[in-house]
Amino acid sequence: MAAGNDGAKTPEDDDPFGYLYADGQAAGARAPQGGGYGYPGPAAQPGVPRTSYNQVRTVGERQYGGHGQAAHVPQQQAPYGQQGYGQPHPQYAAPETYPGGGQQRPGPPQPAPRGGGRGPNTKGLLIGAVAVVAVVVLGITAAVINNAGGESDDAGGGGKPTGAPTQVSESPSVDPSSSTQPPAELPQQDAATLKLGGSAALAKDIKGAEGADGAYVTGFNAIGSSVTWQAEVPEAGSYYLYVRYAIPAKDANATLTVNDKANSNPIGLKNFIGSSDPNLEKNWQTTWAPVTLKQGQNTIKLSCETGNQCDAVFDWLKISKTQIRD
Repeated sequence: MAAGNDGAKTPEDDDPFGYLYADGQAAGARAPQGGGYGYPGPAAQPGVPRTSYNQVRTVGERQYGGHGQAAHVPQQQAPYGQQGYGQPHPQYAAPETYPGGGQQRPGPPQPAPRGGGRGPNTKGLLIGAVAVVAVVVLGITAAVINNAGGESDDAGGGGKPTGAPTQVSESPSVDPSSSTQPPAELPQQDAATLKLGGSAALAKDIKGAEGADGAYVTGFNAIGSSVTWQAEVPEAGSYYLYVRYAIPAKDANATLTVNDKANSNPIGLKNFIGSSDPNLEKNWQTTWAPVTLKQGQNTIKLSCETGNQCDAVFDWLKISKTQIRD
């Protein structure tokens, strides 16, 4: 705010600080006498302390250059209120607009960054990484060499064992049934193709026979009748002999002989289906007996001996490694 004169009061009455501005000074404003807050006190007198330490100076008066001399900027006063828009007011000009005001004081020295101002020590990091990789490679190489040395010691078998004994695992046994190779096919033979003895003969009049052309063996109910089969198996062992037969709804049996050795118990030809109809066509069924065979060819014989009930006809004979469930 600039001091002005409205004609009723003196400039110093209108604005007590008018003497600080150039336009107020031009209008006759003067600093009040006696000092006080904001006003310069009287001149210093010997032996009398100063009443105020405030040194007020006119706006626009400032020392520059650091030599303690006041730099007074000549001002060309334009009429109050007619200052051009955008032009700085002379009383409020920035220090940079005065002569020597553009010089900036040097700031405090900044501490130099650690490491001489260089970036991160990438060379050191690279060397460290290479060292780590080298240690890992050496460790792997040592482990491989140790393993190779242990294998060579075991293979030689000439020195004493050192350290704790190692556990040796046995190879698992291989189940022949689980082998990828298909099991050997065991023989099956039509009774009509076997060697017949006694009153045994071929017939085809009973339906239901599974032999070639429906042929089967009949006339077995006389003493001395027999059928003999030369069966070949791939390996020795225990097997099951299966026989398909038909009876007139009543139990029968026969003597079983394997490799010229008769079984103590006859093979049963029982009425397992519980039929009451004597029609042989409706009474086809199977029975089995355990046999021990040798590798290669075996002689199997069914015969009607004294004490047997031999009223039966035979369709086929078969060897199996497992029991067959009907």
